Amino acid sequence: MKIKVCGLKYPENIQQISETNPDFMGFIFYKKSPRYCRSSLNKEQLSKLSQATNLVGVFVDEGTENIHQTCSHFCLNHVQLHGKETAEQCKKLQLAGLKVIKAFSIEKAFDFEILKEYQVHCNYFLFDTKTKLQGGSGKKFNWDLLNRYSLGTPFFLSGGIGIEDLEEIKKIKHPQLFGLDINSRFETEPGLKNHEKIKPFIKNIRDEY
Repeated sequence: MKIKVCGLKYPENIQQISETNPDFMGFIFYKKSPRYCRSSLNKEQLSKLSQATNLVGVFVDEGTENIHQTCSHFCLNHVQLHGKETAEQCKKLQLAGLKVIKAFSIEKAFDFEILKEYQVHCNYFLFDTKTKLQGGSGKKFNWDLLNRYSLGTPFFLSGGIGIEDLEEIKKIKHPQLFGLDINSRFETEPGLKNHEKIKPFIKNIRDEY
C-alpha cells in the first residue's frame, strides 16, 4: 500500500515529511486552496529530495501547457487533476511525460461508468469525498461504494483519512486499492503536516501491507 502526503507547503515541513519516506508527496497549485504552495515552494529543495518519493503537482481546471511548465519547473513527475479535466487532457499530459492521477468526487449517486473513457489515459484514479471544496475537506465518503468500481486502473483512497481509520482500511480488500492520500487530518494548520503523526501511520500501513 502506497502513501501520498498531499497539501505540503513549507520548505522545513517538506523536509520533515520527506524523512518519513512517503511514496508520494503532493503540492497544490490551485490558488483558491489554503494549501496553495507556489510562492513558498523551493525548486532546488525539491530537486534534492529522495528519488524514491514521487512528487505530484495538484491542479484544478488548469491549462495543459501551464501544468506541464509548472511540473517541469518544480521537478514534478506526476500530476493530479481535481477539476473537470477531460480524458483528452489526461492523454496530452501523459504524452508530455507525466504520470496522471485523475481525482473524482464520490457520493451515493456517483456513476463509475464515466471512468471508462479515462482509464487508458490515467495511471491512477483518486476517489475523494464530494463536497463544495476541491479536496482537503476532512470528510469521508461511504467506502462501501468502492465495491461498485470494477475497472483495472489502480486508485488512491482519499477523504478525511486519519490514524483512527487504520483498522477500517485494513478491511478494504479491493484489488485495485493502490494507496492512501492523507492530508487535512494530519495537519496542525492548512499546509503544515505533523510528521510525528505521519511517521507511525506510514509504518503501520507498511507493516500490514
